[in-house]
Amino acid sequence: MKHRSPRLAARALILHDDRLLMVNAYPDGMSDLWCAPGGGVHSGTSLPENLRREVHEECGLDIMVGPPCLVNEFHDPATGFHQVDIYFRCRVASDHLPAGWRDPAGVVAHRRFVTRPELATLRHKPDSLGQAAWGQGILYDPLEIILR
Repeated sequence: MKHRSPRLAARALILHDDRLLMVNAYPDGMSDLWCAPGGGVHSGTSLPENLRREVHEECGLDIMVGPPCLVNEFHDPATGFHQVDIYFRCRVASDHLPAGWRDPAGVVAHRRFVTRPELATLRHKPDSLGQAAWGQGILYDPLEIILR
């Protein structure tokens, strides 16, 4: 197994009407794992710029990026893959979701806003997501083994 440099990603915790936006990017029901929208950062642009781009690509939403609230890292011991996710508190830039909002890049298979009790019923990562989304301050979720 070859160790590689960690991949850096930015993710958005978007609460709208006290519901958290969650996405599933696995086509054809390949996995029931849900996560917050976002993705890998491009060198030379800030984390908030990357996050605005990723959320627009995945959900067609323009967002306002607030402060970071969670740092999560995970890895795959079999391949050496290691990712560090930085989660930011975000909100939709307009007061209302645009009619017909969609996934322009075709990355996300499913998306939905969930309440905190609904989140508890979804298979999602990281485990501290609800605490970060509905809490205050910043959390650190140490290295964990990747799930598929």
